[in-house]
Amino acid sequence: MILYPCTMSNIKALIYLLSIFNKNYLLGKEKIAALHDINLKIERGELISIIGPSGSGKSTLLHLIGLMDHANQGKIFFEENEIKKFSENELAKLRSEKIGFVFQDFNLLDDLNIEDNIALPLLIRSGKNKLSPNEQIQLEEILEKLGIADRRLHRPKQISGGQKQRAAIARALIDRPELLLADEPTGNLDEKTGLQIIELLEKICREDKITMIIVTHDHKIAERADRIVQIDDGKLTHKAHLKQLLT
Repeated sequence: MILYPCTMSNIKALIYLLSIFNKNYLLGKEKIAALHDINLKIERGELISIIGPSGSGKSTLLHLIGLMDHANQGKIFFEENEIKKFSENELAKLRSEKIGFVFQDFNLLDDLNIEDNIALPLLIRSGKNKLSPNEQIQLEEILEKLGIADRRLHRPKQISGGQKQRAAIARALIDRPELLLADEPTGNLDEKTGLQIIELLEKICREDKITMIIVTHDHKIAERADRIVQIDDGKLTHKAHLKQLLT
């Protein structure tokens, strides 16, 4: 059932518009259909959960939205621009400036302290080895907002899983992205810590009007979103609020 058909109308109000006919992979000589007939629009400031069984195509869809992969057939618009018209360098710049990523495994560098891990996107973008005064202010603000200022000089192995994920979120938000993508961000955390992390993510995104898309298996997490997108066997089967999916 398509509840939100994908059209070109009101595209300026959207951050994403996807019309993916096919996304295939080759496994040896066999063609595997990862996604097909995906029709989806995402509004600015919206919080969306993507749910579905393992292997259904959730992470593939997130990679397409994150400009890390391409559809075989179809169109994807980021803001008002069709992404297939961008070069790889332009896509990399767009990812760096507009999109933040949070992963299940944190992806922090063990040889850097927490402060340096969080500052890394700013340093990579500027090509310098020191933050500017304004960037230093950004760093201080995000450390305080995520509640890890007192862990800034610790290395990842010296802090808890919840603190690692707070650092990973801070790194994703340091460059003030318009879109935050989270792939099973609580998968390596206990239930209580995971809920704290999701509450924090939701609070920050709503306050700063950041669009967030989260892949999760946890219905308690999914129900916090404005909208649920369900993927089954590579196909979008429903888009609604969680209570509609469970009735």
